[in-house]
Amino acid sequence: MTVHHNHELVMTRIFDAPRERLWQAWSEPEKLKKWWGPKVFSAPSSTIDFRVGGKYLHCMRAADGKEYWSTGTYKEIKSLQRIVATDSFADQHGHVVPASYYGMDNFPTELQLSLEFNSTPDGKTHMTLRHRGLPNNDMIKQCKTGWSESFDKLAACLK
Repeated sequence: MTVHHNHELVMTRIFDAPRERLWQAWSEPEKLKKWWGPKVFSAPSSTIDFRVGGKYLHCMRAADGKEYWSTGTYKEIKSLQRIVATDSFADQHGHVVPASYYGMDNFPTELQLSLEFNSTPDGKTHMTLRHRGLPNNDMIKQCKTGWSESFDKLAACLK
């Protein structure tokens, strides 16, 4: 299910795995690298300082070898329930860069990413992602596709 409200992408997905496994997939670099990025991308690098005020730095590598780095700061971590972080484009050293660095225009420097994890009675996990601050144009659609493909990879990793 996907809903758009004022520059916000909201996606929900049920994963056939307990909440702890989803939590690890978002908080442990070696697990995140297995699924981060759309289907034609790999994730060769991830560093995560998983605490409020800590930062992450992830790299997605396209099939043509071009790398896209993203970084952010964790604003809220409620164990096994909620993660809130900023989300920005970065260079490989973790410095925030404008989207124009990657050839994109009219894109905010900082967005917000929030995740909520809820267990279902049958041992699965209902995850809701909110990506706030997206420009109200094709980027919402592109982000939806990118996240959907990433979540397909995540689901496969959890099997």
